[in-house]
Amino acid sequence: MFININNFRLFVSLFLCVFFVILPELCLADRKQRIPIGAIFHEYNMEMEMVFRNKLNYINNLYEEPYLLIPNIQTVAKVDSFKAGKIACNITEDGIAAMFGPQNDECAGIVEAICYNLKIPNFQTHWQPKKSTYQDAAKMAIKLYPDAHVLSVAINDILKTMEWKSFTILYEDDDALLRLQEVFLDHKTFDNVITIRQLTGFDYRSLLKEVHESGERQIILDCNIDTTVEVFRQAAEVKMTGEYINYYILNLDTHTLRQELLQHALTNMTIISLIDPNFGEARKHIVDEWTMEMPSLTLTADTIPTELALMYDALDVFYQGLKMTDSLMSLKFEKVDCNPKSSINRYGIDTWTDGEQFYDVLKKVRSDGLSGPIQFDENGYRTDFTLQIMDISDDGFRQIGTWDPTNGVSRTISEEDSLAQYSAALRNKTFKVASRIGEPHLMWKNESAEGNERFEGYAMDLIHEISKIIGFKYEFYLTPDNKYGGLDKKTKKWNGLIKELLERKADLAICDLTITFDRRSAVDFTMPFMTLGISILFRKPVARPPQLFSFMAPLSVEVWLYMALAFLGVAFAVYIIARMCPKDWENPTPQDPNPTELENIWSLPNCIWLSLGTIMCLGCDLLPKGSSTRITVVLWGFFALIVIQSYIANLTAFLTMEKMGDSIKNAEDLAKQTTIKYGTVQGASTANFFRDSNFSVYQKMWSTMESTRPSVFVDGNAEGVKRVLRGQGTYAFLMESTSIEYVTARECELTQIGGKLDSKGYGIAMPVNSPYRTDISGAVLKLQESGKLSTLKTKWWKDMHGGRKCDEDPSSNAKEENANEMGIDNVAGIFIVLVAGTMFAIFILICEVLWNIRTIAVEHKITPTEALKSELRFAFQIFNKEKPAKPYTPSEASSDEDTRSVAASVFRSASSFLRLDNIIEKKDN
Repeated sequence: MFININNFRLFVSLFLCVFFVILPELCLADRKQRIPIGAIFHEYNMEMEMVFRNKLNYINNLYEEPYLLIPNIQTVAKVDSFKAGKIACNITEDGIAAMFGPQNDECAGIVEAICYNLKIPNFQTHWQPKKSTYQDAAKMAIKLYPDAHVLSVAINDILKTMEWKSFTILYEDDDALLRLQEVFLDHKTFDNVITIRQLTGFDYRSLLKEVHESGERQIILDCNIDTTVEVFRQAAEVKMTGEYINYYILNLDTHTLRQELLQHALTNMTIISLIDPNFGEARKHIVDEWTMEMPSLTLTADTIPTELALMYDALDVFYQGLKMTDSLMSLKFEKVDCNPKSSINRYGIDTWTDGEQFYDVLKKVRSDGLSGPIQFDENGYRTDFTLQIMDISDDGFRQIGTWDPTNGVSRTISEEDSLAQYSAALRNKTFKVASRIGEPHLMWKNESAEGNERFEGYAMDLIHEISKIIGFKYEFYLTPDNKYGGLDKKTKKWNGLIKELLERKADLAICDLTITFDRRSAVDFTMPFMTLGISILFRKPVARPPQLFSFMAPLSVEVWLYMALAFLGVAFAVYIIARMCPKDWENPTPQDPNPTELENIWSLPNCIWLSLGTIMCLGCDLLPKGSSTRITVVLWGFFALIVIQSYIANLTAFLTMEKMGDSIKNAEDLAKQTTIKYGTVQGASTANFFRDSNFSVYQKMWSTMESTRPSVFVDGNAEGVKRVLRGQGTYAFLMESTSIEYVTARECELTQIGGKLDSKGYGIAMPVNSPYRTDISGAVLKLQESGKLSTLKTKWWKDMHGGRKCDEDPSSNAKEENANEMGIDNVAGIFIVLVAGTMFAIFILICEVLWNIRTIAVEHKITPTEALKSELRFAFQIFNKEKPAKPYTPSEASSDEDTRSVAASVFRSASSFLRLDNIIEKKDN
C-alpha cells in the first residue's frame, strides 16, 4: 500500500498545528478567567462588528494576560429602540462586565438607562451631546466620542486662527448647532456677519446659488459623509468650488473622502479628524488584519472611519481597565434582573455589585489609541483628545496643525512651507486680469489684435514685472461696464472690477483702483504700488483782454460821480466863502492906503483851478487868506490825500489781481464760492470720500455736488478733464493726484490746485483669501525696493505720449518771467486820455485864437484876415519873445510883399535855429 505524499504532509501539518497551537490555547484558556461582555451593533454594520471581533481576538491572544473575553454580540435596527432595550436586558441577565454600543442616539438612550440601573459600564462611540433620557443615566457611560462642549471649543479655536471675518454655516441636523455653540457665543456681536442655513431635501443648488450671489466665500459645513459628497458635487455645478472658496468641514469622517474630494483639490478645504496621520504604519498593519478577515472592506490606513477607530479604542480602554483592577480575580459577573422592581425577581440581585467600582477604574484609564490620547472626566466624558487639522492638496489631505485642550492650536507646517506650496502652484497658472481703459494705466495699442497685444500701459508693465519674479502667465481683459467698482447701497451689489472678482471671472484686477474700506471688505488687496491723494484739477488763469480805461477800475462809477460832485461843490463853496470872507478882499493899489475899491481874486474859474490843482497834486499860486477859506481848502486837501492814496493802493491791487486772475487756491476756496462748479467720477472712491467724510468743508462740498443741476458728476476721468477744458475756468474736477500729474504734463492749459486732501494708494485687487496675495505683495515690495516702480512711473508719466510737452513750452517760461511786468495794453487808456485831452486843449486854443483875432480886428479896425496874418507872423517867430501891441497893417506893404516878408521871416527864424543864416542871405540876393 502506497501512502500519498501530499496527504501525508497535510496530516503532519494538522498534527503540529493541534499539538503546538490549539492544545496550548485550550490549556491556557482553561487557566484564564472568562469575562463576559455584551455588544449591540446595528444591522448591516458588519464593519463595526468585524473591528470589534478583531480587537477582541487580539486581546485574547495575549498569553501574558490571565483572562479571556467572551462576547455576546447582538444586532438591532437603527430605529428600533424597543428591541434594543429588550436585547440589552437579555444580555445583562447573563452577567457581563461591560456593554458596547449601540451606535446611534435613539437606541443608545434606552441601553444607557438600563446599564445605569444595573450599574454596568456602557461604552459609547457615537456623537452624543450632554443629554440623557433618564436623570443621571450617563454616570455609567464611557463616551469615546469627544465631549460636545470641548469639541465646540476646539472648533471655535481653529476658526479663530483662520481669521474669518464673516462666514456662512450650512448644517444638516440640529446637533450641529450644539457643536457650534462656542462659535455663536464668540460671535454674538454684530462685528462679524454669520449666516446660518439648513440643508434640507436632496437638491442644494438653489441654496448654494444664494450663498454664491451673496458674495460669501467662507463656508462652515456640518453634515454627514454622504451629504458632504453631494454638496460638493452640486457646488461644482454652481461654481461654488475653486481656489477662492474656503470650506471648514466639521464632520470627523471627512478624511475618509480622500478620492471623492480630490477632484476639488483647487478648493481650499480645512477638515478636522481624530485619526493621527503620524501613525500611518501602525494603522496600516491594523487595517491589513481587518481586510484579511473581511476582504470586501475597502479601507486604507488614511481612511479609517472615526467610529471604527473609537470602537477599537473602546475595547483597548476596557482592556487597560482590566489590567488596572487590583481585585481582578475577585470580580463576580452576576446575573441581574433587568426589571428588579417586578414582583418576580429571578436572580434576587438588583445591580451588579462590582459595577461602580469597575466603572471608577475605567474612568481613570489613560491611553493612546487610533483616535489619539484618551482621558475621561468624572462623568465618563472624553476630555482629552487631539484634533488633526488638515487641508487638501493634490495628493490628498495634508496635516497643517493640531488642537488639544492644553495647548490649543499648534501648527505642524510652517507658513513658509505653506506659501512655498502656493508659489509652486502659482508658476503653473494663467491669471485672468481684469482692467479698464484709463490713461496711462491701460490704453489701446492695437484694437484689431488679440490677447495682451491689444493693450499697453503702466498696469501691463507692472504685471509683466511681477510675473517675471514669480513666474506666472497672465491675460488681460476689460470689464464690461468700464467701472472701478462701487457698491449699490440699495441692492447691496457691486459693479465694475470688484464684481468681476466676486463672481470669480477674474483672478486679479489692476488699474488706478484705490484701496478703500468698502472694497477691502469685499476683496483683498496687495500692498500699494503707488501712493496718492485727492486734489483739484483746474484750468490755468487766462489773462483777460486789457480794458482801455482799466485805470478807472479801482474806483466804482458811483465813487467817480461823487468825486466829481465833491470837486464842483468845493469849488462853489470856496467861491461863496471867499466872496463873503473880508480877508479875501484886497487893495488893488497897495500905494494907496485908502482905496475906493477892493479886489477879490477868487473868481469861479480860479476856485475851480484851486480845487483841481489840489486833487491833482499840482499846487496853486492862488492861496486863500481868510480862516474860513483856508479851513475849507485844508479839508479838501485832506480829502484829496485820502482819495489819491486809496486810488493808488487799489490800482496796485487791481493790476496784481488782473495778473493772477480769479483762480482758486484750495478746497476751502471751492466750498466758499458758487461761481465755479466742481464734481467727481460718479460712484468712484473720490465721490465716496466726500460722501463719507466727517469734515464740515467736505460735507458742504458733497452737498453742493449732489444738489447742483445739471449734474457735476462724470463717468470717467477723461470726461472730467474735457469738462474742465470746455468750462474755461467755470468747472473744477476732483480726482487722484497721480492722474492730475499725468494730465497736466500733456494739457498745458490745466494745473493742479492746492495739495492732497487725503492719502491712499493703488493696489492690485484679488478675491478674498486669495492664496497668491502674499507672493504678489512680495513681488510689489521687491519692485519698490529696486526702484522699478519709480522707473515705470517716469516712463508712462513723462517719457511716453508727449509727457514732457509742457516742460518744453518756452512761452510758459516767458510768461512766468514777465508775470510782474505791465504791458502797453494795461496803460493804453492813460495815453488815450492824454491824447484826447491834448486834442481838446488844441480845440480850445483854436477857439481862443479866433476870438482874439475878432477882438483885434474890431479894436484896430482891420479885417479878420489881416489880424490872422499878423498873429501868424508873430507865431512863426519862435525866438521872438516880445509881441507888438499893434498888429501888422496893409499900408506898410503890399499883400505880395507881406507874404514874402512873412515867408522870409519864417525862413529866417528856421535858419537861425539851424544856423544857416549865410545860405539864406545868398539866396535872397
